[in-house]
Amino acid sequence: MKTPQTSRSVFDFYGKPPFAKALPLSLQHILAMIMGAVTVPIIVSGAANVSPEEKMLLIQMSLIFSGVSTLIQLYTIGKLGAKLPVIFGVGFAYVPTLVTVGAQYGVSGILGAQIFGGIAMMIVGLFTKKIRNFFPPVVAGTVVLVIGLSLYQIAINYLAGGIGASDYGATTNWLIGGITLIVVLLVSQFGKGFLKLASIICGILAGYLLSMSFGKVDFAQVGEAPWFTAPMPLSFGLEFHTAAIISMTVICVINSVQTIGDLSATTVGGMNRELETRELSGGLLGNGFSTALGSFFGGLPTSSFSQNVGIVAMTKVISRYVLAIAAIFMLIAGFIPKFGAIMTTIPFPVLGGATIIVFGMITMTGIQLLTKDEMSSRNVTIASLSLALSMGVYAVPGAIDQFPAILKQVLGGSPIVIAAIVSFTLNLILPRKTLADEEQERKEIEMKMNR
Repeated sequence: MKTPQTSRSVFDFYGKPPFAKALPLSLQHILAMIMGAVTVPIIVSGAANVSPEEKMLLIQMSLIFSGVSTLIQLYTIGKLGAKLPVIFGVGFAYVPTLVTVGAQYGVSGILGAQIFGGIAMMIVGLFTKKIRNFFPPVVAGTVVLVIGLSLYQIAINYLAGGIGASDYGATTNWLIGGITLIVVLLVSQFGKGFLKLASIICGILAGYLLSMSFGKVDFAQVGEAPWFTAPMPLSFGLEFHTAAIISMTVICVINSVQTIGDLSATTVGGMNRELETRELSGGLLGNGFSTALGSFFGGLPTSSFSQNVGIVAMTKVISRYVLAIAAIFMLIAGFIPKFGAIMTTIPFPVLGGATIIVFGMITMTGIQLLTKDEMSSRNVTIASLSLALSMGVYAVPGAIDQFPAILKQVLGGSPIVIAAIVSFTLNLILPRKTLADEEQERKEIEMKMNR
């Protein structure tokens, strides 16, 4: 039997397959997350009203710290990092808070508050062993399930052409996205060996070529992007405002629950085992560290990428060498913006067609986690009420318009927040009853009624 050091299997975390085989599998992860990593700083740039040069710098730092945070998770630095096949980067979960803080205090206000948010995440990581029991499968599974459900809107908007696109909803966009999805399905279900594992990249290539034939690939950004830029610390400066610090700390702590869910989904969906406390603690510590460090360079807060968790669950490829190539690409793209700009030419419908099945896999992983616990009346109540409230408010955001601003920011930004709060609270206060306990209670009630 091969040792972890000599393994060349993509299904071994320590496996180091040939570069030619690893590269396409890495590209799947890159293509799944790069638009997210680039889109967040673009949105924040608009809210904070920064110059074009500062906008490019924010994008650059997002790519660099996506690479840094992922490498920390894969290889660890001391206690920092989970040593799991996960991709971390600048995440969408922070966008509502970043936009609000950026509009009021600018990028320097975001980065100053972000230091405290990163420290808060590290504190959560330090006490993981004591709080681990507060996040059983019914809580973690519910959070992962909501993560999957909440991502569908992103995939559908991508399929339609991307929010704000002049041809949003055009049949051409749906044709491109549909062909991409069909290729992914056909290759994943009927392909053999290595081709089967590379189904997502095959779909993206097919969709990209089709997009080019429709004239939907724009290389303008590639021409405008510089060849090389070097990051400089404190380029934006740091400002500290109490309201911004509170908002950022709250969202960073809550995002830790999403990280718990994603790490759990990775081990359950990709490695067929439960998440270990050491891995969870390291993951949170590493994420907090990269978030705090990024503040000094202009890197926005990082989080686990759920779409990449879905790829791991779908393909079962867990080699950290494969994911490390993706992380190194992020670093290179950050230092050579023209290289990264090429990746941003992929049209949104192609990304939508390639990722919607991945988002579905995340949902199913959440269900897998949920069913790790027995479906007692107690657990069903926790899961169902968390789903109803989180997805209900997500579907009707205007329902909380009269809430205080800070509460609206926290609850309205993401259904993951509500799902985490509700499931965590109910798990604490509801009496712990097994199916056997509930059956016994039912029999006693029945006996009393028959007397």
